[in-house]
Amino acid sequence: MLDHWIAELWRLGVLAAAGLIVGIFSDHIALGLLIAVAIHLSYHLYRLYCLDQWLRLHRNAEPPEIGGVWEDVYHAIYKLQQRSRSHKRRLATLLSRFREATSAMPDATVVLKQHGEIEWFNSAASRLLNLDAHDVDHRVDSFIRHPDFIAYLRQREYAQPLVLPSPTDNQVTLLIHVVPYGDNQRLLIARDITHVQRLEQIRRDFIANASHELRTPLTVIMGFLETMVDGNDECARQWARSLQLMQEQTERMQLIVQHLLLLSRLETDNGTHRRESVSVPAMLAAIQEEAVLLSGDQHHDIQLECDNTLWLRGNAEELRSALSNLVFNAVQYTPPQGVIRVRWYGDVTGAHFAVADTGIGIPAHHIPRLTERFYRVDAARSREVGGTGLGLAIVKHVLQRHEAKLRIESVVDQGSTFSCDFPASLVVRKNL
Repeated sequence: MLDHWIAELWRLGVLAAAGLIVGIFSDHIALGLLIAVAIHLSYHLYRLYCLDQWLRLHRNAEPPEIGGVWEDVYHAIYKLQQRSRSHKRRLATLLSRFREATSAMPDATVVLKQHGEIEWFNSAASRLLNLDAHDVDHRVDSFIRHPDFIAYLRQREYAQPLVLPSPTDNQVTLLIHVVPYGDNQRLLIARDITHVQRLEQIRRDFIANASHELRTPLTVIMGFLETMVDGNDECARQWARSLQLMQEQTERMQLIVQHLLLLSRLETDNGTHRRESVSVPAMLAAIQEEAVLLSGDQHHDIQLECDNTLWLRGNAEELRSALSNLVFNAVQYTPPQGVIRVRWYGDVTGAHFAVADTGIGIPAHHIPRLTERFYRVDAARSREVGGTGLGLAIVKHVLQRHEAKLRIESVVDQGSTFSCDFPASLVVRKNL
């Protein structure tokens, strides 16, 4: 390539020298040089025209063998074309494999453009979302008209999936994820979770029915145990310890049944019609008194810092269950004479409830699973203090029903802080 440029410079030099000689002999040096430049320019304009024709008509053909710098230009362009074709073939192959893979998926997959127009979809989308070839380039929310879906699609953060009925069959339930990617494009994935939901409903029904059926025999057993303990005869005195243990375990089973029934109701009842203005300050004052009684001879220092003007719009029974669970847990898992600080305050983001203790703390790897049913960090200690393993699960469901979030911070051997953040839309201010 360098040799060609050197040769081109020599060619230009020779042409200029020839023009100079002609100009000297004709007494028109400038005219001679101008003619030399014109000849050189005409040659390159002709080569440029040939390049244009090759690109227009014969760009897939081998470049012509013309020598000089123009041959280098032809070959450089040809190599770029070859690389471009190779990239296009690879891209087409990858796109074909993507479409083959997504077509084989049981989940509906839809590629959306910037404003929600359908660019491509697989066969599962035809079945689950009732799409066909005529729907391409049309907005997806013109086919899926559910209000929740339209609101979900308009947001720009899709951390949580959306559950809604299929537009083709109300008996089919879909779990929809939207994943942003590329240049303002989004990938919509819809999965049929009807079977999973039916299994979950069977589980809920079983737990609710079993818990309900256990209430009567437990009540009967508890009644007979109380009668035997109150008998104050030789038999009662001989079996006093055994009767006490039976009473304790029966009471624990009754508490588990109550919690299971409450969880079942929280999962099945939407609760939207039961919201009212709740005096959280009065509720917390009562919970503090109960916590002091629960502490007993352990003499915990239970402090309450409360904004008395801050009320909530919600379900009083559910809120009491959630807040008391957090306070009573702090009492049960804090060593004697420990400090438990309960706070109820508000700011621009909403209302906040926090319970901080100087208890045993929770290892970090346990925290994500604390709200699972029957999950225990220390099963032996939980049984010792009478825990059911359902308290934090109840807290999670109550907060979800009040659009609130639970935050947990803990350091082993230093204590834990459980915080509930309620949205500003639920805050009610009372003038005292």
